[in-house]
Amino acid sequence: QVQLVESGGGLVQAGGSLRLSCAASGSVFSINNMGWYRQAPGKQRDLVATITAGGDTEYADSVKGRFTISRDSAKNTVYLLMNSLTPEDTAVYYCTVDGSYVSRSRFVSWGQGTQVTVSS
Repeated sequence: QVQLVESGGGLVQAGGSLRLSCAASGSVFSINNMGWYRQAPGKQRDLVATITAGGDTEYADSVKGRFTISRDSAKNTVYLLMNSLTPEDTAVYYCTVDGSYVSRSRFVSWGQGTQVTVSS
């Protein structure tokens, strides 16, 4: 199994910044894509940003220019630096990882979620 441990969420004022981290551990052989999604109350879970093993990134239009996704492949960790936060960014943020186990079978895992609250 793969465990994802997220950290870095919290309460911040509008205009502030937060950095989320998500570390994968377990019987991991390789990790391909890593990403972040978010879910606000009463809304569906939406893509925020993804990063491939090669470093290619994709962002939701609503966060382009404000959020930066990065990864440390040696540590199996993905980060999300969030700048210029607005109350509309308030949500539970989930990391997701896909890859293969040591046994070479594939997996997709989700973190438990971390709350980000932006006050106006």
